[in-house]
Amino acid sequence: MSSINKFLIVLLLLMSSANAQFVKKHGQLSVQGTQLTDKSNNPVVLRGMSFGWHSMWPRFYNEKAVDWLKKDFKCNVVRAAMGIELGEKAYINDPRFSKEKIEAVIKGAIKSDIYVIIDWHSHNVNLKEAKVFFAEMSKKYAKYPNIIYEIFNEPDNETWPEIKAYAEEVIKVIRENDSNNIILVGSPHWDQDLNLPAADPISGYNNIMYTMHFYAATHGKELRDRTDEAIKSGLPVFVSESAGMEASGDGALNMKAWQEYIDWMEARKLSWITWSVSDKDETCSILYTSAKSQGNWKEKDLKESGIKIRNFLRKYNTKE
Repeated sequence: MSSINKFLIVLLLLMSSANAQFVKKHGQLSVQGTQLTDKSNNPVVLRGMSFGWHSMWPRFYNEKAVDWLKKDFKCNVVRAAMGIELGEKAYINDPRFSKEKIEAVIKGAIKSDIYVIIDWHSHNVNLKEAKVFFAEMSKKYAKYPNIIYEIFNEPDNETWPEIKAYAEEVIKVIRENDSNNIILVGSPHWDQDLNLPAADPISGYNNIMYTMHFYAATHGKELRDRTDEAIKSGLPVFVSESAGMEASGDGALNMKAWQEYIDWMEARKLSWITWSVSDKDETCSILYTSAKSQGNWKEKDLKESGIKIRNFLRKYNTKE
């Protein structure tokens, strides 16, 4: 074997090892200023995939699918999107089933040594239910640095004062059990109007970040500029949902606009999640119905969006 080939093999093994030991390497996350940082207070960027609504695509909510996303897509984070109202198996209708599915992803992420976002996937305020759920999850998983809580996916018509009041109550419940792990707070207008929490942020708690969502074929430079202003004012931002098509989740990919967003996020060391691991007949669902529930997906199982995001994640998560 040539020395060049030996070098390449060693390099690949090192890259694989770094990805395999991601949480072990970075440990407890925190927020320093506007930057997500690791246990050594070094900047860290999380990049990964969101599962689709658990109530609509529960078959993908298993440990092996998480392991495949880590090994093949090189995800260092996954997002478990627990549908609150949508479908017969939504949390409101079947909390036991819902928790089983979400916890399968949580356990898979812990086993695979990557981070996991527990996403309360709703557009409405459900304060009583959210407090019960996050009290249980924070009590059960507080000891794991893998955990990130997303307490309100996408507020739509709620005002910032309404969202803030809701968030403060849910955060209080979480912090009674878990004083460290990151909490993500949604912002008005489908996580578009970060200028509002920037002007009136939540106080009294550490390790809080605010979510921004984009779909590159719909949302342009104006959203990036608004987010930049929020960051400049001191607001920590986490892009917990994004993709390259229209905000409807359908339509053609706009690769130029998507790359502009990724370049923007990378330049600012913003963490980003792509939507979604599902097999619906739409552009943003990255899988065809041929895809197995437990991963091991072939290229023929991936839609164009799946192939593109897999390439993005492999590129950016293995360069560090």
